[in-house]
Amino acid sequence: MLGVSRDSRGPVKRLYRRWRIHGQGALVTKPAQSYTFEFKLALVQRFLAGETAPALAEEAGLSSALLLKSWVRTYRREGVDALRPKPKGRPRKPDSPPPAEVSELERLRRENERLRAQVAYLGKLRALRAPKQR
Repeated sequence: MLGVSRDSRGPVKRLYRRWRIHGQGALVTKPAQSYTFEFKLALVQRFLAGETAPALAEEAGLSSALLLKSWVRTYRREGVDALRPKPKGRPRKPDSPPPAEVSELERLRRENERLRAQVAYLGKLRALRAPKQR
């Protein structure tokens, strides 16, 4: 019928389950929410003790029971520490030392070298333009 799958895991069925939990709010996207380690662990332990995922998702205000099931899968595969929040951003290179302060003498030497190169460049530029002006 209309190309909609009757599969119990299909997208229409999942949307229907979310609608049953959240009502019309299931169709509105919300900003991503992060959950504490203790919150996740408590829900996972209650699920493993026998409570159903949809009931726990409704009680905890989760967007979907699939979120809880993914936490359970992660917990079973990687253990308790896998539920802890991950650091944001790109990790630092392990072999690179923290940026050290450059001594004033070294800074002045670099600036002197840069200025010499600039003077040489400008001198060559002036020499190239000189025949055109005569």
